[in-house]
Amino acid sequence: MAEAREDEFSRYVRETRPALRRTAFLLSSDWYEADDLVQRALIAIHGRWETLERRDRIDGYARTIMIRMIISDRRSHRWSRETLRETPPEPAPALDPYALVGDRMVLMDALAGLGARQRAAVVLRYWEDRSVEETARVMGSVCSTVRSQTARALTALRSALRAE
Repeated sequence: MAEAREDEFSRYVRETRPALRRTAFLLSSDWYEADDLVQRALIAIHGRWETLERRDRIDGYARTIMIRMIISDRRSHRWSRETLRETPPEPAPALDPYALVGDRMVLMDALAGLGARQRAAVVLRYWEDRSVEETARVMGSVCSTVRSQTARALTALRSALRAE
């Protein structure tokens, strides 16, 4: 009698394992985890095989077991999963506050070398983060003038900053 039940369970596993594995992959997005999930679900079913009455509806029961297992795994991993790295994560070194002052002074000198309209176009477009239309309205000119003044100013700034 027990041998017949084992044969029945073995037949069930052979028939449904591929479908359960595909379902497990859809749940976990990892084939290795899907294999583990199917194995654990089949172990749980095997433990209750003799008490299961409607064996024609076991596929739904197996999917329910896998869903509950993956949810349980995700909950426990959220708190206990560790990420391994080659080197331990270190906080970024603190920036030298005076380096930023030096960069700003170089930029201010480069901006001072621009003409008034080019400087206004760059400051309005990039420091104040205004659109071309807003910048044109503030400067009292058209959009194409703002674009050309900005392009010329950026070229002049690049060459001045390369010289530094």
